[in-house]
Amino acid sequence: MEVADIFVSCKKEAHYSRELTLPYAALVHVLSGEVRIAAADRSFRFLPGDTVLFPRDQLGRMSKLPANGEPCLAISVIFRKDKLLQYYNANQITPAAARSNLPVIFGEHALLKSLFSSLQPYFELTDALPADIAAFKVDEAIRVLRAIDPKVDGLLSYFDGPGKLDLASFMETNFRFNLPLEKFGYLTGRSLTTFKKDFKQTFRITPGRWLTQKRLELAHYLIVEHKRKPSEVYLEAGFEDLSHFSFAFKKHFGYNPTRGAHL
Repeated sequence: MEVADIFVSCKKEAHYSRELTLPYAALVHVLSGEVRIAAADRSFRFLPGDTVLFPRDQLGRMSKLPANGEPCLAISVIFRKDKLLQYYNANQITPAAARSNLPVIFGEHALLKSLFSSLQPYFELTDALPADIAAFKVDEAIRVLRAIDPKVDGLLSYFDGPGKLDLASFMETNFRFNLPLEKFGYLTGRSLTTFKKDFKQTFRITPGRWLTQKRLELAHYLIVEHKRKPSEVYLEAGFEDLSHFSFAFKKHFGYNPTRGAHL
């Protein structure tokens, strides 16, 4: 099911996503509750009134948490590649800002307040805007962001896929994210075939075996050194389910992960 260009999300109970890579830039405005983003090397916490522009093709996990007796309520505006190309071409804009892969966090601003206030009445009728209204509002959102901070061009106006990254550095940083090998290849600027070839040359082992070993080592550290429960760490370490994690852990270390916490 394709995501609408503008929609509201409401989580009355804590919601934790698994691995998340947005294929498009997204503007998120928190109305109530709390939104957390955890990447490999940094984390973010957003509260009511906060607005953040997320870049595409960035890897992380998202948590949506109720707070103060209120659900986590947020409005999201999606910037698809075709809409952004149309905007920049139609307005003959040649961005001067350098390319950026970092989120842009906005403080309170009258233009943002006006934008999101104009959207809220629609969500009393439905959870997503009609396509024609959404297209108009997406265009307005681009104009508002560029008026507030022209450097957002560095995030919105670059349309190529990820460039070829240093494989060892990327994998050491992001191994805990449970992604298909095709996705790891894409995020490092490689086809699946090239990714496997480069990986074997770099690590002298297959990607699957290396990922399993790294994830087990992380889980072992969290359980033995930090005395955390296996049920708390298996997702964080990059495993899909607890039973598979327990089997792999015992096979590798010779004892069950529940015993590890007592060592």
